[in-house]
Amino acid sequence: MSAWQFTGTNEPLVKADPEIPRPQAGEVVVDVKAAGLCHTDCGVMVDEGWLPLLAKTPITMGHEVAGVISELGEGVTGWSVGDRVGLCPTTAVGAPGFGFDGGFGDKVVLGAEALVAIPDNVTMAEGAAGTDAGMTSHSAVVTAGQVKAGDKVGIIGVGGLGMIGLKVAVLAGAEVYVAELNEDVWPTAKEFGATACAKSISEFKEIGLDTIVDFAGFNTTNEAITTVRRFGRVVQVGMGNLQADISVRDLITNAVTLVGSNGGTPDDVKGVYDFIASGQLKPVIKEITFDEIPQGLEDLHDGKVVGRLVAVRD
Repeated sequence: MSAWQFTGTNEPLVKADPEIPRPQAGEVVVDVKAAGLCHTDCGVMVDEGWLPLLAKTPITMGHEVAGVISELGEGVTGWSVGDRVGLCPTTAVGAPGFGFDGGFGDKVVLGAEALVAIPDNVTMAEGAAGTDAGMTSHSAVVTAGQVKAGDKVGIIGVGGLGMIGLKVAVLAGAEVYVAELNEDVWPTAKEFGATACAKSISEFKEIGLDTIVDFAGFNTTNEAITTVRRFGRVVQVGMGNLQADISVRDLITNAVTLVGSNGGTPDDVKGVYDFIASGQLKPVIKEITFDEIPQGLEDLHDGKVVGRLVAVRD
């Protein structure tokens, strides 16, 4: 078995050969077929603030995982060897790549309660992207953002998460305005249903945005707070920076609701899979090989990736 493992902050990933995992009672072994690369992975690589969230080092990274069940532990029911599954990273089981070895390896062993069935017409790459990126976006817009038909919604950052969040908001019946520094992404955002795009969400202040979802978190939280309408809602998802300065004056005097949104549930993953299966959502995905994961993380960190980067196996 081979795996890309994190050994320490500002250290390159190491190609390792860990023991093949065996399932305990209530667990399954999943042969990894696809694993998404996330800005969170980039953060772990360069910021010591992430270390307390890791159960161990070295650890196999990769928390966006799709694969095929290859072994069942004692007592597992409702699942069979050969089932295609995505791994929800926010259940009591814990997150792959944080609580236990994740998807940048050949196999993952985890509790069966984290499994979500992948529909036949959803690819493994889409299945991986639908776990964290899809689930987090769906939950941020629908649950934390409370977006509904007729709302005016701002989306900050349309990378892998933000692009899905944009489409989910459009499917909910909202009018969506996008803030994204990379102008090359604007045409795709408009194809996904964005009404307009700009480099800063503050350019839409006069629109009267009901909700702003910040998928970036690079000094953008305060822009959202000062832009959203009075009694509006700001949902913080992105953790580009782990700290932010905000205008307490605007937060209070405009009675802004500021909500942190962390992940979602298996139902959010299923909701995204249903959107993909129905053809309503087509995530922007760039596929790479597992050998290309280290370079992929560098490209992601440097802002060279459009959509979601997913490592796939044949």
